[in-house]
Amino acid sequence: MQPTTKTQRLGYAVCGLLAALTGMAVGHLVAAFVDPASSPVLAVGSTVVDATPTPVKEWAVRTFGTADKAVLLSSVAVVTALAALGIGLVARRRPSLAGALVVVLAGLAGLAALLRPTASPVDVLPAFAAAVVGVAVLHGLLRLLPGHRAAASASAGDHHESPLDHSAQADGVPSTTGRRTFLVGAAGATVGAAAVGALGQRLAAAPTLPASVSLPAPASTADPLPTGLDGKVKGITKFVTDPKDFYRVDTALVIPRVDVESWKLEVDGMVERPFSITFDELVKMPMVERDITLNCVSNEVGGPYISSTRWQGVLVRDLLERAGVKQGVDQIFSESTDGMTISTPVEALTDDRDAMVAVAMGGQPLPARHGFPARLVTPGLYGFVGATKWLTRLTATTYAKDKAYWTQRDWAIDGTVKTQARIDTPRGLATYAPGRIVVGGVAWAQGRGIKEVEVRVDDGPWQKATLGPDGGTDYWRQWYWAWDAKSGRHDLTVRATDGTGTVQTAERADPFPGGASGYHSIVVIVS
Repeated sequence: MQPTTKTQRLGYAVCGLLAALTGMAVGHLVAAFVDPASSPVLAVGSTVVDATPTPVKEWAVRTFGTADKAVLLSSVAVVTALAALGIGLVARRRPSLAGALVVVLAGLAGLAALLRPTASPVDVLPAFAAAVVGVAVLHGLLRLLPGHRAAASASAGDHHESPLDHSAQADGVPSTTGRRTFLVGAAGATVGAAAVGALGQRLAAAPTLPASVSLPAPASTADPLPTGLDGKVKGITKFVTDPKDFYRVDTALVIPRVDVESWKLEVDGMVERPFSITFDELVKMPMVERDITLNCVSNEVGGPYISSTRWQGVLVRDLLERAGVKQGVDQIFSESTDGMTISTPVEALTDDRDAMVAVAMGGQPLPARHGFPARLVTPGLYGFVGATKWLTRLTATTYAKDKAYWTQRDWAIDGTVKTQARIDTPRGLATYAPGRIVVGGVAWAQGRGIKEVEVRVDDGPWQKATLGPDGGTDYWRQWYWAWDAKSGRHDLTVRATDGTGTVQTAERADPFPGGASGYHSIVVIVS
């Protein structure tokens, strides 16, 4: 038997690739009806996220920012595609083994789906569908591939004819016709996979906010926020973040779809009176609105993962008082509908900082991507210990007994926000003409407020900046300083002093395990 040509090997590889792609697309569509998170690619991606060491996660966030999820899913897809290409090559001599490998590939995705914290037996259906369709497409394309029958016969011991002879005329069909038939079949599989996958994505991303959701006016309102410096200092961060621009950092590869009619919040654990409450019951409780800045612990010095808006919700301390927290409780273990768990010090939820189960932001019900129908908002703490999205449970317990997702990965327990200041304008490494340049940005020290911001040029003295309006101790503060810039390369550095009179530390620290610290500096060229 003569060696298989490169063209034939390519044909087999294409069969394997299209079988996997079509199977994944069908699995994605089935998952849209079962649970979007059980989609083969998403289930494997979630497993990879959970198994990834913390330093690698931090590198991914630092390198790819909010695109880290897209990069992860693309990586899973690439690895799957490479495996599928190999399976296609196996099919040249061992089509039955290739079909079995497709089943194994889908089976791994099914196992990943079942290992999720909130998985149910039906979550294996997308992987099952992917396996069935993948095997069917593989063998269907193999039957159309010129020379395949001869190659299969030769591998089974029939050496009377060469597969190259059959590549010229397979089963009496001229080679041109055979190739055309295969190409049509391959094109059909490609278009079908794209269409089915797109439909699955559209259904999975369907809006989860019903039009019937309405919120009563809060019992405790916040004073109107003053006008910020947005229109006065070009390039400065807006004083109030629009919900569509609010940063999002979480581990969810697909936004959970929550039925508000069946949603309920469980309050249990070490309490005298455990209870559950529906959404309608929750919003009938006295609600408050507060202006609060939230930021992610993964934020590097000067990073973008911080936003500010007005939140509305029910005070957590009211819910815990109703439950009657027992002596010895030191943490509230919160859980999301997608299985994420977060630990929050009980003091942070019961003191006067007005931590809340939020149901609205920016005057509107929570968007799905920000935790609809309810999420935790804890002023003064980084999100990884106080901002559980898609909240479904609050459990009074101890750190010794229960360890949440980030605690298991050795992040800090308290997660208190550090005092920081950031330069928004001018842009780093940009070139400007000599003369007056306005330097501006934001500073924050939730729970303490900002008393002063100072700017330094190169190694010169610290210059006091002008502060923008005060939105409260839990809200960031805009600032600006007019600089008479001279020609040359200059380092601009900023630091803040909080409401207690404490200057932020100059000591540089990485985000892990308790938040970044150090002065934010940029380089500006004046020419």
